[in-house]
Amino acid sequence: MTTVDQDLGATLRAWRDRLSPAAAGLPTGRARRAHGLRREELAELTGISVDYVVRLEQGRATTPSAQVVAALSRALQLNTAERDHLYRLAGLAPPADGEVSDHIPRGVQRVVNRLGTDVAVGVFAADWQLLWWNRGWAALFGDPSGAPPQARNFARSTFRLDGDEPMLAHWAVTSSSGTDVQAAVVSDLRAATGRYPRSARLRRLVTDLTAASPRFAALWAEGAVGTHREDTKVVSHPTVGPITVDCDVLSDGDGALKIVVLTAAADTEDETKLRLALLSGVAAAPTG
Repeated sequence: MTTVDQDLGATLRAWRDRLSPAAAGLPTGRARRAHGLRREELAELTGISVDYVVRLEQGRATTPSAQVVAALSRALQLNTAERDHLYRLAGLAPPADGEVSDHIPRGVQRVVNRLGTDVAVGVFAADWQLLWWNRGWAALFGDPSGAPPQARNFARSTFRLDGDEPMLAHWAVTSSSGTDVQAAVVSDLRAATGRYPRSARLRRLVTDLTAASPRFAALWAEGAVGTHREDTKVVSHPTVGPITVDCDVLSDGDGALKIVVLTAAADTEDETKLRLALLSGVAAAPTG
């Protein structure tokens, strides 16, 4: 075992120990020996196995992928300098300047963790890659942690690439308020290319979508630029039936993150149905 391997494991343990369950949006429970996260909790937050977390911390797994390192960075709420240090300890180059960032700042983590259990929240990168979600989101749309990264991209899901039903639940082409969701996604992606003109990842996404979807290609050729900020949608839940929800898309500004918050109007039947759906843990199928 090399010193670098030991540094990687020791650093992960130190960062896990400093993050409380409450700060990570997890229930604290009554009997805890340690202030920080358990390995099982870190595994839940990252979508990797407990065994792999153990192997990383013990220095027996020495070459984590960039996807694993990015997931660990988000779950441990690392700042940019810490994130880059973790990449280097793993023998990887930190994300290049000008590339779409998957980093979720601590302030954003604190806010989304405190939004409560009566809302569904998903955090997306500038290219609509799903980075983080709360239990309410998983209850509505299914837990995305087992899906490959490509299946967790909202743009790909919207245009249904590869001929398969995407694992990330998508909205219909026209929402309940009449918005053309596909057109909104395309104009938002074009805005992202202006913000990240050197992003190889974003270029690949646009190239794939253009080649695979005539609808995307036609919309992209129109040159519209905009942002997808708010809408009203209907979720068809298998237990409680259709739920009308307000979909608000917030941004953190610097990183161009998209914080998608789903709520129902107060004191309505939809609010009651949304609460029941979130408590049920049964994933829904979106209808509009």
